[in-house]
Amino acid sequence: MKIIDIPAGWPADESAARAVQGELRGRLALDEPGPAPGTGHVTGLDVAYDDERDLVAAAAVVLDARTLEVVEEATAVGRVSFPYVPGLLAFREIPTVLAALASLETDPGLLVCDGYGLAHPRRFGLASHLGVLTGRPSIGVAKNPFTFTYDQPGTGRGDFSPLVAGDEEVGRALRTQAGVKPVFVSVGHRVSLDNACAHTLLLTPRYRIPETTRHADSLCRRALKEALGGAP
Repeated sequence: MKIIDIPAGWPADESAARAVQGELRGRLALDEPGPAPGTGHVTGLDVAYDDERDLVAAAAVVLDARTLEVVEEATAVGRVSFPYVPGLLAFREIPTVLAALASLETDPGLLVCDGYGLAHPRRFGLASHLGVLTGRPSIGVAKNPFTFTYDQPGTGRGDFSPLVAGDEEVGRALRTQAGVKPVFVSVGHRVSLDNACAHTLLLTPRYRIPETTRHADSLCRRALKEALGGAP
């Protein structure tokens, strides 16, 4: 399997990466509703790391938004492209994620990231970064609230509460299954928060985590294992 190299000119330190974040953040579109939930395609994106070998495997899995059946899937393996710095994790994996997306023959539709969009210290997490770079609508659905605060939503499926930074709502804690811990939904690019939550509920008919993420998580782990020659 071809290993994707770090792109020429890719930010090499925290200062350069923050400068790129700031420039791209100015291109965010936050005034569009996005695709109607349950229509077209939704694509789950996730990565798996082998830090010892400095590798990251990315998976892109396209689902039919209505049936949640897999339409197409693609993977890519690349070099980890940035050191571990909280708030700058997107720079570690974006080149490889973009390569996986570029391998798709199907229109990916809405991008669903296992991470954050506006729910980020500088309001520009992975979902926002990928949305701006690709021009596609995107949302982040994370397993934890990062550094933000929230009140516990009601216990029923679909109950939610604001995820806040001071007086600013940066996302929502959304209960996708009754009595189960919430997930944390935030806008990435070209989608409203209401629609981001509606998409998330349609993607979680049985489990806490969206089907997009479940498929992509399994696929990227498999791709990494194959790249390592089946090593445990």
